[in-house]
Amino acid sequence: MENLEVSSPLIAISPLVLSSKIKQNFFGLTLSDLENILQGMGKEKFRAQQLFKWVYEKRTFDFSQMSNLAKNFRDELPLFIDLSLPKVIKHLKSVDGTQKFLFDVGDGESVESVLIPSDDRLTLCISSEVGCNMACKFCFTAKQKLKKRLTAADIVGQFLQVSLLLNPDQRISNIVFMGMGEPLDNPDEVFKAIEILHSDWGMNVSRKKITVSTSGLVPEMWRVAHAKVRLAVSLNGYNDEVRSQVMPINKKYPLKDLLAACREYYKETKEKITFEYVLLQGITDSIEAARALHKLTRSIPCKINIIPFNEHPDSGFHRPSDETVKAFQQELTFLGSQVLLRKTMGRDIFAACGQLNATYKKKN
Repeated sequence: MENLEVSSPLIAISPLVLSSKIKQNFFGLTLSDLENILQGMGKEKFRAQQLFKWVYEKRTFDFSQMSNLAKNFRDELPLFIDLSLPKVIKHLKSVDGTQKFLFDVGDGESVESVLIPSDDRLTLCISSEVGCNMACKFCFTAKQKLKKRLTAADIVGQFLQVSLLLNPDQRISNIVFMGMGEPLDNPDEVFKAIEILHSDWGMNVSRKKITVSTSGLVPEMWRVAHAKVRLAVSLNGYNDEVRSQVMPINKKYPLKDLLAACREYYKETKEKITFEYVLLQGITDSIEAARALHKLTRSIPCKINIIPFNEHPDSGFHRPSDETVKAFQQELTFLGSQVLLRKTMGRDIFAACGQLNATYKKKN
């Protein structure tokens, strides 16, 4: 869908109002943000709800078409508010139904999002940064290094653009912040985006359908509980030695501190934590590792998602055999852990867990 911005003759507005207001992207504004902008224009606060309804419910991206607003008001709005969405550069479809989207997020940079179908849900995996600072050894995104932190508008824009491309009978049911970047390394914009996505006047996504994944930025984990969304933790190691080998962040925030933050999250929310555990051949996939993982996590209400490593260029790691994966899962189940084997989807289009990387560069 083409994103339209209304061009209009200059409206006579107070220089004070113009100088105090920078034109902002609509999709990075909470309802209260928009109310404040409109008040600065001398408009009533309820107009913000009207605009949210036009954009998010009626999917109208042209101010001139918002028929219950006065014409003068419609002409003023483009001076303050931008309705542009991140452009979809590429759209790939996997043989298993997974879809991957490459978005232009400005400054010659791009990010990927992945739409994952299943029997009872349609999940969008959203990116929060271009690249990543965490340097996890098994992750393709980490090879790109951090290049840009996304704005709330970039994040909400991913969701909305994918929504616009769905069939009329389809609806994104779940959002996971498990794409490119560490969400808690960009917390202000991530949680602002969550507020917009959850808002009754925004996309109205239930908080219980939103999951924030972290590699273990312990000082920021309280924000997940405060936002009342679900927490997923990339564990990927059964002791400090192994985890530090594959996840350098563990050297700064070791397992003792990470698990304490997980307990605090459960205490506040009463929601189980999801521990994500990548199986790396010869490193994290042994029966002894399964036993140590169970012992490490058994005191925390949780479920464990085991993820066979998805190979990518120059990773230095290998995917375990199906027999090894099955034995690991069975051992955890036997010991009493709640375990889910993550189904690998989208590998043929490099859309599986740990495979996202933006290679597009905008030509000047």
